[in-house]
Parts: sequence; structure tokens; C-alpha cells
Amino acid sequence: MTSARTAREPASRPANGFFARPAKAALADALRNASYEILPFRSAEEKVLAHVPQDVALTVTTTEAKGLGPTVDLAVRLSEHGYRAAPHIAARLVRDRAHLTDIVSRLRESGVDRLFVIAGDAPEPAGAFPDALSLIEALRTGGHSFASIGIGGYPEGHGSIRDELIEKALRAKAPHASHVITQLCFDADTTIRWARTVREAGVELPVRIGIPGAISRQKLIRVSAGLGLGQSARFLRKQQNMLWRFFLPGGYSPNKLIERLTPAFGRPDNRLHGFHVFTFNDLDSTEAWRQAWLARLS
Repeated sequence: MTSARTAREPASRPANGFFARPAKAALADALRNASYEILPFRSAEEKVLAHVPQDVALTVTTTEAKGLGPTVDLAVRLSEHGYRAAPHIAARLVRDRAHLTDIVSRLRESGVDRLFVIAGDAPEPAGAFPDALSLIEALRTGGHSFASIGIGGYPEGHGSIRDELIEKALRAKAPHASHVITQLCFDADTTIRWARTVREAGVELPVRIGIPGAISRQKLIRVSAGLGLGQSARFLRKQQNMLWRFFLPGGYSPNKLIERLTPAFGRPDNRLHGFHVFTFNDLDSTEAWRQAWLARLS
């Protein structure tokens, strides 16, 4: 089991004993404005209300087994509580334009003004939208505007899509989006190189780096089991790098990853802007961990 110190407290200082002032300020800003990803499980709403400040932006993921309904429902309820909640709209689960209009209408009536649009991992699309770009274009042509639309980034690529196609899709989606949220990547150098490449390609969107929250290996196992058989299998395949790290003695902490990313914050050659924390609904330990970092940086 991950120790309380490993999960909740920042790691020891970097070798030189301090962060450079611009990087330290940029890191503090990134953590202060971090967003949290939550799963639409039964206890999620209660945990958010108990542990997450309202100034933390949220995204609500979609599980293939449950479909879009629970995701939209939870985003609506959290918005009614005063949170900025963006549902993951998985394009492959949207049946047609009428279905999309119904989703948009529900969100707009409830004051939800942000989305995170992904293709989704369903083996076959349910209808007319095989990828995120096609759904984003349908939103635009249908007159469905949102204050914020996030799109996905893949520093380590995608298991079933060629890198050049991912890069082409990112450039095509970027003019219609507000920011990029990356998939989990445990290699800081890989993330930084990818961010530089994206910037060089002309994508000027701010990038939120996907990092794991302060969670235990037991929690990861429970979450993967709750995703549904098909999605769980794909999750485990995609997160093999994460899994073996969690089963090392002492488990895994995001602290070293954050320290290795810190020097890149505030530099002009990339658009690294903030952190997107995959909480796996361990919201109490994740928020305590974030607050410990902020206290240290202040």
C-alpha cells in the first residue's frame, strides 16, 4: 500500500535544493488551477462535495459499459452545485445529430457550458461520429457553442492509431478547441518533447498534462474492475506502464514526475499550462496532496 507520506506529501526538493523562481511560480499556478477527472460512479457526487473546492474544474469521464447518460447526469448535478464540470462526450457513443442535440440541450438548460470531446474506445461507432473531429464539426455546424471545449493529446501515441494521423487530427481540431488534455504519461522528457513538437506544428492551445492523483494500487484495481469487462481490458492494456509502477515496492507517487516537468513550465518553446489529475475518485487524498504542494511552494 502506498504510504500516507508518499500519497499526500511532496517529494524531497530537487538536487539543487530549490526551483528557479519563474518555474516555481509557473508550477504553483499550474497546481492552483489544476483540473480533476472523476468517474461517474455512485459515490462520486458525495466525494466531490466533501473534498473538492468549487474553484477546481472537473471533467466527468464516460464508461463504455454505462454510456453517456451517467456522465451527463453527474456533470449536470455538479454544475447545479456550483462546479465547472465538463462531461466527456465520446463521439462513438453518440447515435446521430438528434441524439447530439438532445445532449446539448440537456447541458445548456442546466448551465453546463464546457465539454471534453474524445472519440472513445468503443470498437464500433454507434452512429455518424467515428472520431472527435466529426462530432466537433457537428457541434459547430449545428450552432452548438460552448465556452470551453477540450480535446485529447497523446505524448506516447495511441495503440491503434498511427502517430501522423493523431498529429493531423490534433491540428484539425485545434481551431475549434480551448485546450488540450494529455493522456497519462510517466516520462517527463517524452511529454516535454511532445509539447514542443505540437507548438512547432502551430498548435497554440494551452496544454494540461495528465498525471495520476494520490491513489493506491488497490484503488486502481477496484477502478479497473468497475469499468466493465471490455473497457477494463482496454484500460489495462493502455495503462501497462502505470500498472507496473504501481506494483513496485512502495507503489507510485506523481511527485518525481512533477519535479521533472517543472523546469519546462513558463518556457516559450511549449504551451504546458497546467495539470489534469486523474483522481480515480480518490478525491480526499488527491486534494490533500495538491494542498501540500501549494503550501510548500508558497
